[in-house]
Amino acid sequence: MRNNMWLFISVLIIMITLMACASETNKEKMVEEEQQIQKEKTSNKDTQTKSEKVKKKESANKVNEKKAKENDKKLKAPQYVVDKKTWSIRPLNEDIDENIVLLTIDDAPDQHALEMAEILKENNAGAIFFVNGHLLETDEQKQILKQIYDMGFIIGNHTYSHAYLPDLNENKQAKEIEQVNEMVEEIIGEKPLFFRAPHGANTDFSKKLADEEEMVLMNWSYGYDFQAEYMEKEALVEIMLQTELLGNGANLLMHDRKWTKDALEEIIIGLREKGYTIVDPNLIQVY
Repeated sequence: MRNNMWLFISVLIIMITLMACASETNKEKMVEEEQQIQKEKTSNKDTQTKSEKVKKKESANKVNEKKAKENDKKLKAPQYVVDKKTWSIRPLNEDIDENIVLLTIDDAPDQHALEMAEILKENNAGAIFFVNGHLLETDEQKQILKQIYDMGFIIGNHTYSHAYLPDLNENKQAKEIEQVNEMVEEIIGEKPLFFRAPHGANTDFSKKLADEEEMVLMNWSYGYDFQAEYMEKEALVEIMLQTELLGNGANLLMHDRKWTKDALEEIIIGLREKGYTIVDPNLIQVY
């Protein structure tokens, strides 16, 4: 009897010891799990903090870039103005004695806008690129516009779909114009400074809206690359340089087309050989 009791007590002690060990093991496991959870939380927090820092840095860089461009423009005092009667360019200081011309390129950025911008840049010639919204839908098109802008060229509004504005009611005209302003601002960080109506066909409403949007209206003096007989390099170079419409202050209309891209450098060289200075659009008076 006594032996059985001692056996029972021994077994009980062993069971209590095992249970205590198991409990301690569970505690250690729980502590380890808690530590692991805390590490993951800390890691996630660090990752989130780093991500937020990157975003803040990118945002700050964009703001600084925009401010730098704005300051750069402020340093460039306006030297020219658009004559709204003739659409020519004239110097603000009438004592300046120079023959000037302005280069403008419509329907960008289609297939050749970036190459045209590179040709202009290589020849130290400025230009205004008038863009259509339907050509700014893809990431590639947006990137091209940003590249053109970053090269120092001015961006103008040429409506979303190249619509003939007199055929549209005021609501549709507003959408054609305002949508492009919003798209351009999202891509380059600022709204277009100039507005050119497709076919040069403004309405009283489009003129009023352009003024409200602080865009300078601009048509042109002459252009030929949309006419079938000038849709090849040699013919286009000749007419752009030999037309009687070429004169002091001429506002040259060109388009984002292959034959115009091919002719562009010779047109630039030819204008300079004739004694013309190609105006930097950054020096044109805006709002």
